[in-house]
Amino acid sequence: MSPLLPPDYRPSEGEEFMNPMQREYFRQKLMSWRSQLLRVTGETLLSLQEESLAEPDMADRATLETDRSLELRTRDRQRKLISKIDSALHRIDEGTYGFCEETDNPISLGRLEARPIATLSIEAQEQHERMERTHRDE
Repeated sequence: MSPLLPPDYRPSEGEEFMNPMQREYFRQKLMSWRSQLLRVTGETLLSLQEESLAEPDMADRATLETDRSLELRTRDRQRKLISKIDSALHRIDEGTYGFCEETDNPISLGRLEARPIATLSIEAQEQHERMERTHRDE
């Protein structure tokens, strides 16, 4: 059973890291974000279905096609984000949420608050980005 969170609860450094309250806090945060993305995605699908590409004016049709392309790209990003949220929820269930995939050290609460799908600590993420830049420049 999940613990009942007070409405003003925020994880703090003074608590045991990833205690049941913190896990439930992040579970609710992720579930809320996921629900919001699914709602927006549904609205996007409805608007795409209602639009018609049968515009008689070529410029209007081109604008509509560009808008549709942007909507589809946004929807694809949202789909990928939902997948990352699902992975984070799975990590909460497994008990590995909040720990860096590379170092197994705790990811700071501030980072998890800002990016609840984070899988790397700031240090590991910076190292990863440095490696990407190095290999990209070669």
